[in-house]
Amino acid sequence: AVLVESLLVFTVVLSVHAVVWDRFSWCAVALAVQAFYVQFKWDRLLQLGSAVFQFRGAANSGLLPASMVIPLLGVVMKERCRAAGIVYFERFGIVVASTGMLLALFLSVLAVGITKPVPTNTCILTGIAGSVIIYTMKHSLTVSEVIEVLEVLLIFVYLSMILLYLLPRCFTPGEALLVLGGVSFVLNQLIKRSLNVIEGRGDPIDFFLLVAVIGVVLLGLFFTVLFTFMDSGTWISSMFFHMMTAVLGLGVIMPWLYRLIQRNPLFWLLQFLFQTQTRLYLLGYWTFLAASACGVVFYQNAKRSSESKKHQASTITRKYFHFIVVATYVPGLIYDRQLLYIAAVLCLAVFIFLEYIRYFRIKPFGQTLRHLLSLFLDERDSGPLILTHIYLLLGMSLPVWLFPRSCAPKGTLPGAGALVPYSGVLAVGVGDTIASVFGSTMGEIKWPGTKKTFEGTMTAIFAQIIAVALILIFDSSVNLNSSYAWILASVSLVSLLEAYTTQIDNLLLPLYLQIMLMA
Repeated sequence: AVLVESLLVFTVVLSVHAVVWDRFSWCAVALAVQAFYVQFKWDRLLQLGSAVFQFRGAANSGLLPASMVIPLLGVVMKERCRAAGIVYFERFGIVVASTGMLLALFLSVLAVGITKPVPTNTCILTGIAGSVIIYTMKHSLTVSEVIEVLEVLLIFVYLSMILLYLLPRCFTPGEALLVLGGVSFVLNQLIKRSLNVIEGRGDPIDFFLLVAVIGVVLLGLFFTVLFTFMDSGTWISSMFFHMMTAVLGLGVIMPWLYRLIQRNPLFWLLQFLFQTQTRLYLLGYWTFLAASACGVVFYQNAKRSSESKKHQASTITRKYFHFIVVATYVPGLIYDRQLLYIAAVLCLAVFIFLEYIRYFRIKPFGQTLRHLLSLFLDERDSGPLILTHIYLLLGMSLPVWLFPRSCAPKGTLPGAGALVPYSGVLAVGVGDTIASVFGSTMGEIKWPGTKKTFEGTMTAIFAQIIAVALILIFDSSVNLNSSYAWILASVSLVSLLEAYTTQIDNLLLPLYLQIMLMA
């Protein structure tokens, strides 16, 4: 299964390399080769329990698929912005690619360093790949860009040491690279933009995303440290939690956002949300869907009898939420992507805040949330945090957030790139859902080395092709320019990756589909 997963990732890397064919795509190929070998060292460390931190069990290290996401995103973003003639974002794509490669190299060096006896061949391979990448960076990046890349690496090292120690068994090494690498990059961007504020420069919705993500992460770190010294389950601690949340929100996050957007954040947000009649309709519709999702949770818990406390929700039941999320995102993508962008940021902040309340047992809702959500746990929620619903939201939202709007003057990219914002809907909302439902109910032929079925994967590919046809009918901004073969190949590759990967597919699949469509 690991070999097939690696083969699929190599196919994506070589596909991007064939389209781009520059020094950075060659570096991506070198990085993929060394990550393939180092991945087996990480897997061995996890099996022996010799890794530095406690990682999530029942999964391989996932180093290769995770290592390639950020570099490939940077490479395809650079190429798209170069074609559009937007030099600033072309340079930004180069910084993203370089940062992703350096973070992946750091994890590789860490694995090689703690493996006993020292794997000589892997050390040589990692050294060669690292030399090629650093040589390319030396001749491609300015001094300020090199400093920016090193800043992200420094933040990543410190953040990894803190969060992987505080949150054992929540991530595989690959998931930690993706999640913590992304947070480190966002934090560095926020610091950089806060120190260089120019009035009227930058889109407020981008600042809103940066401040919201870093705000909830800092909030979690603050309370994690605080509640190591006091019991979080008492009423006094709970009142202190709510009071300090208000103080940090109104005293730190709001002024920070005010400095960036140069206006009152609350007034700006209210004006933005209620700007048009379409937005009012969408907000009302989304409120109804949110109430429906809560209704599913309460109904499933009501079915749990006192004799079956260990009862867990079935795969099909959990996929109800995937259908609800698809119904949420598709109208937003068609009618108002900016509103969807902001609504997804707000929803992410609420999800993470509710997870803090559940994790710390904050009264009056902490214990209730623990009871309600325990029904929907699966083997991937082996750590103290429940992250699968947050990963689902991230998987659907990242293609919207990472869409290079400045390099798409007409609001959409040409060819297959027009489907980039729909990557989450196609890969997770349609493909993963259909594969799980049909595979678990009608699947008989299993893929070698996995529990996934041939029928589920084929049905997922077919369903995504139908979804693309429906998008073409209902979204007039999408024009594929006869790039149907590339779309079919992209969808097929990602569907096969879903069958073989043991990483969090909600997070990984949309990013790989986005990379393929942008290429």
